[in-house]
Amino acid sequence: MSTFSRTVADTDRTGAVSAHRASPTARRAALLVGVALLSLLTACNDGTPQGSPKTVPGTAGPASGDTGTKAGSTPAASPAASTPSKKTGTGTGSGSAPATATSGSGGGSGRCHTSELRASVGRNDPGAGQENFPVVLTNRSGRTCTVRGYPGAAFVDASGKQLGPDPRRSPGTPTTVVLAPGHSAWSGLTFSNPEISGAATATPASLVVTPPDELDSLTVTWTQGEVPVSGNASSVRLTVLSPGTAP
Repeated sequence: MSTFSRTVADTDRTGAVSAHRASPTARRAALLVGVALLSLLTACNDGTPQGSPKTVPGTAGPASGDTGTKAGSTPAASPAASTPSKKTGTGTGSGSAPATATSGSGGGSGRCHTSELRASVGRNDPGAGQENFPVVLTNRSGRTCTVRGYPGAAFVDASGKQLGPDPRRSPGTPTTVVLAPGHSAWSGLTFSNPEISGAATATPASLVVTPPDELDSLTVTWTQGEVPVSGNASSVRLTVLSPGTAP
């Protein structure tokens, strides 16, 4: 073999050896390049635009400033209703031409019912042989309501038995009295002093008061002594309801 041929052969063998020895490094380099290209392709093929918000599992809380009714809230309780008493001396309104008087503010929203009222008897204002007591009805409810005409009334003993006849009605013009919550209307209960009239008397335990156009009554303890129940000038009278608690 010539010198040139030996040199070429040696060169081929050296190159072959060099290529064989370098192949692991080349493969690693190629592997790294492939991984990098795969990552780049994966990122490019992701359908989510860059910067898009991510969806997080869970339930959203209420927005601030929500003015709706909160879960578990309880309406305010209504005012307690009074217990109706014996149905004695039924009150009656009047069908005459309407007239309105106001105790407090606000328009009427229907008749006052017995359960919405409280009854009381004011101080005696005697004069000319007469005993004069204001019988007062007060709106104890949370709404505005109306009363009109004459209340019913009757004196009763401790067992609830009526003493004497029902009171008579004094002449008067009924008006519709508008009662705002906490406001009152009064009717005058009058009778001749029994010591002057000579009427037979009894000492009631209570006065039973029935609001106009109602059937149920309210009971007020009577502490004003004897009242006429029979005999001469035994009549007890009532006036129409007016705004306020006294003349």
